[in-house]
Amino acid sequence: MEYRTLGTSGAVVSNYALGTMTFGAESDETTSHAVLDDYVAAGGNFIDTADVYSTGVSEEIIGRWLKAHPTERDQMVVATKGRFPMGPGPNDIGLSRRHLNQALDASLKRLGVEHIDLYQMHAWDALTPLEETLRFLDDSVSNGKIGYYGFSNFVGWHLTKAVHIAKAQGYAAPVTLQPQYSLLVRDIEVEIVPASLDAGIGLLPWSPLGGGWLTGKYKRDTSPSGATRLGENPDRGMEAFKPRNAQERTWLIIDAVDEIAKARGVSMAQVALAWVAAQPAVTSVILGARNQTQLADNLKAAKLVLTPQEIAHLSEVSAPAWADYPYGTGGRDQRHRKIEGGR
Repeated sequence: MEYRTLGTSGAVVSNYALGTMTFGAESDETTSHAVLDDYVAAGGNFIDTADVYSTGVSEEIIGRWLKAHPTERDQMVVATKGRFPMGPGPNDIGLSRRHLNQALDASLKRLGVEHIDLYQMHAWDALTPLEETLRFLDDSVSNGKIGYYGFSNFVGWHLTKAVHIAKAQGYAAPVTLQPQYSLLVRDIEVEIVPASLDAGIGLLPWSPLGGGWLTGKYKRDTSPSGATRLGENPDRGMEAFKPRNAQERTWLIIDAVDEIAKARGVSMAQVALAWVAAQPAVTSVILGARNQTQLADNLKAAKLVLTPQEIAHLSEVSAPAWADYPYGTGGRDQRHRKIEGGR
């Protein structure tokens, strides 16, 4: 396992994190604890959860594992999130001081810890002034409840605004952003990746396998079936399958991943994960595994280093069809500058 700093902080995390959204939902406690054991045995030290995952059950499962493993507990970097509803009331949601104060204390209790290493705002809240949220987070760093904070599902201007408000007010700065990112979903490269690089923000990509598409589980024009996310609910699965199936880009990407996987003697998942891990600003790629078998295969990506030619090929076939302006060729040409006669 490779280790990287958490954004501009001094905290060090493995470049593959363990996502625990399945804990308490698709994975029972025994399976979840076995997955945690295997992840740590492979050198992983970064656990990502959220209060809304199984309405707190994921955090409780992790908390009981941490209590049963005091030695490992000291080595783990634990991240959780708050923002989404945890009750029926109008203040049981959002990024207000009122809600976050309750949400953070509840997460600490469920995890059985006095301090959370990384506390993430799960999504933007258009109703709460960003200054209010950042002041709460700064206070929480000061009083020792959290070590660092970050965001999830923010767009470029959200992130940049937060960075500059924190700097202007002398607050602790954000260190991470958790966006969706994969060979199939690369839209963050337009604004979010440049904004993150500019601010020294570390990216923690979720859904790096495109919801299972990049593992080779789905076949062109064939209804999803079996133990797959789309196959478990045929009606909803087919509804979600059709739009991506209809895009030729989807199958060009899958074919390219499959070609490299066969040439290297590895799984398609490992190739797709290795591509994400090699992208600029990425600190740690979040692995979601229902069981030990899935995790074992995904963790092998930590030993896979794609060649520059393989990365370039995957990047080329997966390039999004952005509109010409301002993100397409015309817009990029207008922003480009080089010194004539220079190197």
